[in-house]
Amino acid sequence: MIEKDYIIVGLGIAGITICEQLQEHGKSFVVIDNGKEGATAKSGGVFNPTVLKRFTAAWNAAAFFPFAVEFYNQLSDKLQLEIYTKTPILRIFKSVEEQNNWTVASDKKELRDFLSSNFLKNTNIAVDAPLGFGEVLGTAQVHTNNLLTGYRSYLKDKDALLVADFQYESIQQRANSVVYKDISAKKIIFTEGSKVVYNPFFPKNAIVGNKGEYLIIKAPSLKMEMLLKGAMYVIPLGNDEYKIGATYGRDDYTTNPTEVAKEEILSKVKTFINCSFEIIGQTAGVRPTTKDHRPLLGSLAENPNLVFFNGLGSRGFLMAPLLSEALFNFLENDVLLPKEMNIKRMI
Repeated sequence: MIEKDYIIVGLGIAGITICEQLQEHGKSFVVIDNGKEGATAKSGGVFNPTVLKRFTAAWNAAAFFPFAVEFYNQLSDKLQLEIYTKTPILRIFKSVEEQNNWTVASDKKELRDFLSSNFLKNTNIAVDAPLGFGEVLGTAQVHTNNLLTGYRSYLKDKDALLVADFQYESIQQRANSVVYKDISAKKIIFTEGSKVVYNPFFPKNAIVGNKGEYLIIKAPSLKMEMLLKGAMYVIPLGNDEYKIGATYGRDDYTTNPTEVAKEEILSKVKTFINCSFEIIGQTAGVRPTTKDHRPLLGSLAENPNLVFFNGLGSRGFLMAPLLSEALFNFLENDVLLPKEMNIKRMI
């Protein structure tokens, strides 16, 4: 029998951050993941502490932001890969009223570090932005491919990754431990993203699947190096390629790209991009969102050794590093989880 402190199921951003917490505190673990791409892989990788639709700060951004920045910088050094690149977001102004609202918002305490009070003029003839841009500071691009492939390689080198589908029926629960096949551990931590809806131990309807689709385009005339936010995000990938999106499909757990989403993205991007481009790909993923837009951490009374780290929605890159610390302190130091992130609120 293999003895570990923890078994982790799933290797998206939640899985990676809890792995790092466990390693930092000398805990042993094994990750079980089938290698199929989830929401982390399919996302745009935008790291943004603000809500640009309403010019507000994201929930708890003041706490999440500095912790996450330090986490990604340290992980980049550890893996010797470019994982996190500071990149401003240019938010296109659609009206003078939006400019006025931005000015008011940028003076608020919780937004002063993120919304620049200076407007930028548009000098890119491929972008339709006659009123210019608001510049969002502190934002970045997380290179999801480097993050996921680099971390998988790291775990393989440590013999801490088992590439397989997880079989829930193989769980044997004991008083103070769980056994999964030939592995014994104190607890299992499920970091499965939207796939958690297939987990028989997870409370029904606690997660709302939110499908997001992106187009990949090649646009040699666009010449954008920063993140651009109009009716859709335009995310530079290098070599004149860009990821554009995303759509929002509520209660949709399928991952096949659709023609409907393609047409929606095209119709919106053509409202602010006026150069020619070629569509070279389309991708889709499912965000694990919740009805109250708060994460789901912890365990339920009937299965105390089965733990969940989920419900990160579209803010996973911002929230996961600090949430992983909260979850670790709950598991190892008996620190209560705040009610707004405790999974027990769903019962």
